[in-house]
Amino acid sequence: MATKRDYYEVLGVEKNASQDDIKKAYRKLAMQYHPDRNKSPDAEEKFKEMSEAYAILSDQNKRQQYDQFGHAGIDMRYSQEDIFRGAAPDIEDILRDFGLGGLGGFGRGRGGSIFDIFFGGEGRREGPRRGSDLLYELAINLEDTAFGKTIDLEVPRAETCDVCGGSGAKPGTSPRTCPTCHGSGQVSRTQSTPFGRFMTTTTCGTCRGRGEIIDTPCPECHGGGLVQKKRKIEVKIPPGVDTGSRLRVPGEGEAGEKGGPPGDLYVEIHIRPHPVFTREDSNLMMEATVSFTQAALGDEIVVPTLDGKISMKIPPGTQNAQVFRLRGKGIPGLHMPGKGDQLVRIKVAVPTKLNEKQKQLLREFAEVSGEKRSKGIFEKVKERI
Repeated sequence: MATKRDYYEVLGVEKNASQDDIKKAYRKLAMQYHPDRNKSPDAEEKFKEMSEAYAILSDQNKRQQYDQFGHAGIDMRYSQEDIFRGAAPDIEDILRDFGLGGLGGFGRGRGGSIFDIFFGGEGRREGPRRGSDLLYELAINLEDTAFGKTIDLEVPRAETCDVCGGSGAKPGTSPRTCPTCHGSGQVSRTQSTPFGRFMTTTTCGTCRGRGEIIDTPCPECHGGGLVQKKRKIEVKIPPGVDTGSRLRVPGEGEAGEKGGPPGDLYVEIHIRPHPVFTREDSNLMMEATVSFTQAALGDEIVVPTLDGKISMKIPPGTQNAQVFRLRGKGIPGLHMPGKGDQLVRIKVAVPTKLNEKQKQLLREFAEVSGEKRSKGIFEKVKERI
């Protein structure tokens, strides 16, 4: 179905419904929409929908996730097999109580388990599994994020064994079906109690859920089907990335099992500190020191940029901490055209050591400017004497 309905709405119960109420509602709807009894074209889809709703709401943990996050809390956390694994025995018992023979007649004769409905008749056996995603943390220089760069990474990852092709069996031999679970990967046990029958389903201990046994393991991967290797992978760093940016390289994660697709490689960027510049979004900030006379009279100074050194005019009367903007000398936008700016904050250096001539000139400057200097304590004492 294109859009999932609310699970409580599907079963026709309130959100504070008890487990007994949820089970009663499902029993009633199952009787009405089981395809063995209802020949409507949409009966099968409705039965799947209500069975999924019951599988979620009858499990306390899954119900709590659903109540808190809605369908997103289920879809992002559980596969379809995970949703039905715990509820399947209970659903099948409910249907048998109605004389429907479990799910044997469901869906044009596709076997006798609810897993057959949703997983194409493969039972609970482990099928192809997508490989794991990998995260690689990469430190780059500020210049790399300004201009972009192509880097070869050496990534350790699991790859399909070349010797056995991922089967795990020695070349010339084949895995055999597990005699304990008969290929399902799981075993169910039913126990009778005063409150009724109690069924538990666990991973098969003989084959560990694989559904098959490898008598002669591959000498290279020792039966796992995967081997650890280091692979050089070319990664293009686009201009504009920042610390925390993640680049996705599709299909370069770990290999899948049993023919499953590989995962993806994610490269997380960290920008090393620069000795001159600090970054503020797409702008660069730096500090330039000028003398008192340069700030007062104006001058032309040389400042560094990521493109090289350029000249910048300091107008007369420049104040300490005043900021000048060099347009287009910053960082390119990652998802937008153009570049940011370079901001130059002026630091006026006040001289700390003056000779007598310099002091005299400054006194004359103060006098001409009409500045009043406060007398020091020693001068005040001298006048009193």
